[in-house]
Amino acid sequence: MNAKNKIAVVTGGSRGLGRNMAIALAKKGIDVVLTYNTNKEAADAVAAEIRALGQKAAAFQLDTSNSGSFDEFAPQLTDYLKAETGSPNIDFLINNAGTALYAPAVDTTEKQLDDIVNIHYKGVFFLTQKLLPFMNDGGGIINISSGLARITFPGSSVYGSIKAAVEVLTRYLAQELGPRKIRVNVVAPGAIETDFGGGRTRDNKEINARIAGITALGRVGLPDDIGGVVAFLCTEDARWINGQRIEVSGGQAL
Repeated sequence: MNAKNKIAVVTGGSRGLGRNMAIALAKKGIDVVLTYNTNKEAADAVAAEIRALGQKAAAFQLDTSNSGSFDEFAPQLTDYLKAETGSPNIDFLINNAGTALYAPAVDTTEKQLDDIVNIHYKGVFFLTQKLLPFMNDGGGIINISSGLARITFPGSSVYGSIKAAVEVLTRYLAQELGPRKIRVNVVAPGAIETDFGGGRTRDNKEINARIAGITALGRVGLPDDIGGVVAFLCTEDARWINGQRIEVSGGQAL
């Protein structure tokens, strides 16, 4: 890893939007460390693809729903970076890892709610806290939210509510980290055709058509629609964007 290159950490980078973000960052000349939960083979394939683009890449296992594991992850990451660059520091953190929950509020269990809180809020909060001492001043954090924090879709009350909490957290972090010139923004994708949530948006033709019908650009989103926006926010061109929610949905439910 070249010390002059910027370095981004992307959680949940082995598939779907995270994979697309990691590759888009590499295309901007940024080196990438990605995390995966269980699929090491897929994560290693993404890292190989990034290296083929001429950037450095590595993949580490991390369950972002288990904040107790961050004490172990942080030194693994920083030891690797010190060996490669001479510095333990990163420039960007993209909090992307997550899982879906489709359940009416009346049927949602406490465990289901806790699982979503742990991965989508508590994990984001404490991983950010853990890595902030190793983030270069002038860097950036991008949290991933959802169009469901703005619009309602039956069965997504918990997921949408927790994503809304992440959006508020983003603004607080932007304010608190301003003295370090660390920009904090949130990207909120609309419905995207990936394997997220069992591929529901991608594979259920009725849901796909319904979303396309309420989207100004007339289709459901694709991973390629998202990664480039995240990568842009990690460039100098985005230096004056801070504390913002950027919805990338093709004009869904306007």
